[in-house]
Amino acid sequence: METLIQIAQLILCLSFLVILHELGHFIPAKYFKTKIEKFYLFFDPWFSLVKKKIGDTEYGIGWLPMGGYVKIAGMIDESMDKEQLKQEPQPWEYRSKPAWQRLIIILGGVIVNFFLAWIIYAMLFINHGDNFVDNSKIKHGIVVDSVGNLLGLQNGDKILKVDGKVQPKFEQLPIAILFGDNITIERDGKELTFDLSDEGKRDVIKRKGKNFLNAREETVVDSVVQGMPAALAGMQKGDKVVGVNGKPVAYFDEFTAELSQYKNDSVSIEILRNNEPLTLRAKTTADAKLGFNSGQSVIKDAFTTKEVSVMESIPAGFTKTINTLTGQIKQFKIIFNTKTEAYKEVSGPLRMFKIFKPTWDWTFFWSFTAMFSVWLAFLNILPIPGLDGGHAVFIIIELVTRKKPTEKTLEIAQTIGVVILLSLMALVFGNDIWHLIKGT
Repeated sequence: METLIQIAQLILCLSFLVILHELGHFIPAKYFKTKIEKFYLFFDPWFSLVKKKIGDTEYGIGWLPMGGYVKIAGMIDESMDKEQLKQEPQPWEYRSKPAWQRLIIILGGVIVNFFLAWIIYAMLFINHGDNFVDNSKIKHGIVVDSVGNLLGLQNGDKILKVDGKVQPKFEQLPIAILFGDNITIERDGKELTFDLSDEGKRDVIKRKGKNFLNAREETVVDSVVQGMPAALAGMQKGDKVVGVNGKPVAYFDEFTAELSQYKNDSVSIEILRNNEPLTLRAKTTADAKLGFNSGQSVIKDAFTTKEVSVMESIPAGFTKTINTLTGQIKQFKIIFNTKTEAYKEVSGPLRMFKIFKPTWDWTFFWSFTAMFSVWLAFLNILPIPGLDGGHAVFIIIELVTRKKPTEKTLEIAQTIGVVILLSLMALVFGNDIWHLIKGT
């Protein structure tokens, strides 16, 4: 049932974005009295799931969830329909329209995606405010694992900047580090800047960014597991662990590192209870555990909510949209860097549903939809033949040179674009299938 809910959220998100994107082409095309032959949600090679003709336009739903399209009469597109182009141009055809009208028609989808993301982000700010973990309040610095070490980070570091830009939101640090070239930290009271390694980024990507960086916490007992050594030793909620066998351990990472040396062994645990020192005796498990959960007070104390007014939401939504777009651009840099091996983790619709939560969460749904809308805008504006950006490039050249490219040139470019897009689809679906086979 949880998987069905995730799939339903993905289908709704894609359908919403694709329909609005295609309306971005459809509406100006209709306004400029251009004939629309097809309007499809998803692609329909060989057959469609649903179709109905209304007026001159066939509306339908395809079976391949990789986007959607409007087929505009007199336009060389991915359908490669050349028969119509052999006829004399008609006034209702795309090729008969002035270049500036064709440019508006082509860029309409990208413009809709950008403004849609802006509107969604603004609405989220109005309804929920700006919620984040204030990085300046992470008082003990960070704690990292071996992946973080490979990037050059150490326990206790305080992250100040990535690529020279101050990082106010702690939860955004992993993605900023992944997309960044260098990082500035405070270590032992000194400011230090160094480059981030591609090998470290590779391991971050393999782990989906999980757990390599967290806020450093003191060891304060939040709960104990009944029957485990901590409970048998008399540990209580609120106890603060400060030592193991006489060795001071100020933080939880230090505590676990020290305790790992004692498996199935008796240890003394120095704690503070109501600020009074106390020593407990306990025998560790075979994997050097005591059986208690440590609290997350630093994250809780650093969590901040800022109310955002309607007027403030407009620039805040715009800034969020631009930052998301910038992140998408940097993501491409990571994907095409073979050292990071990010291309192996590119996901398509066969795995993308796992991004959504197993229970319906409208806040997350709209936040993801806004992000994905920016992604569609960025992807479609790339100057690749077959995409909106590829068509726009030829129109801009025409506007500058006042010379229209020949239909043969456009056909060749379109063919190249289709090959590129099919290759990318093969990579995406291939990755999906491979990960599904492996169970990852």
